[in-house]
Amino acid sequence: MSLEILHIDDDLVVVNKPSGLLVHRTDLAKHEQDAVVQRLNEQLGRWVYPIHRLDRATSGVLVMALNETVCRRLGEQFMARTTDKNYLAIVRGHTQPEGVIDYPLAKLNEEKGRARFKIEGTEKEAISHFSTLETFQIPVPVSRYEQMRLSLVSVKPEQGRTHQIRRHFKHIFHPLLGDTRYGCRHHNQAMRDHWSENLRLMLHAENLSFTHPVSQERLNISASLPEDMSTLLHTLRTQTFD
Repeated sequence: MSLEILHIDDDLVVVNKPSGLLVHRTDLAKHEQDAVVQRLNEQLGRWVYPIHRLDRATSGVLVMALNETVCRRLGEQFMARTTDKNYLAIVRGHTQPEGVIDYPLAKLNEEKGRARFKIEGTEKEAISHFSTLETFQIPVPVSRYEQMRLSLVSVKPEQGRTHQIRRHFKHIFHPLLGDTRYGCRHHNQAMRDHWSENLRLMLHAENLSFTHPVSQERLNISASLPEDMSTLLHTLRTQTFD
């Protein structure tokens, strides 16, 4: 299936990555043959170079270089934090109108058969800014409560640490809806029961701005919400649950 192209020129291409698709093949998913890089290679008839990544379940703006020089220059922008990233997320509870999550993130032990724990001494600075766009109180029972509270938030991470947004919102007790790793299993199951069994991580990379490494033009690229997230927001606003 072809990917939605948001911008393309001689040096780079930007796509709206669908949820559930890897950015590139990894050793952790050796059985997976489908990925953004492979699809674009076939779609464009040329090799593409990944610069940054989105979690498999995350949708939204993803930029790829079309040559090694642009790949290196764009990578330098991401490392220098001169890019601006904005995400939309649906989280548990009613969040504050706005806030800053300043919480260093450490690597996590990922050995099979062992409980996940932080590896001491690996902490790195991680700061995320957020603002609340909408709050919802819906007639879906969860745990000991008769109604569920959710919020739609806009998030701007300063860095791009692994699972930064997901871990940060877990830290402030507002985990992302549909997050099977850091989320609330009670909320996730309640939404599967009353909305859709196919509930996924409700995180979308809405906007990315960066300086074109060749033309020096500042590009500001947005990706529309995927259908599942848009449909869920409509359901939350109209409260049309089973």
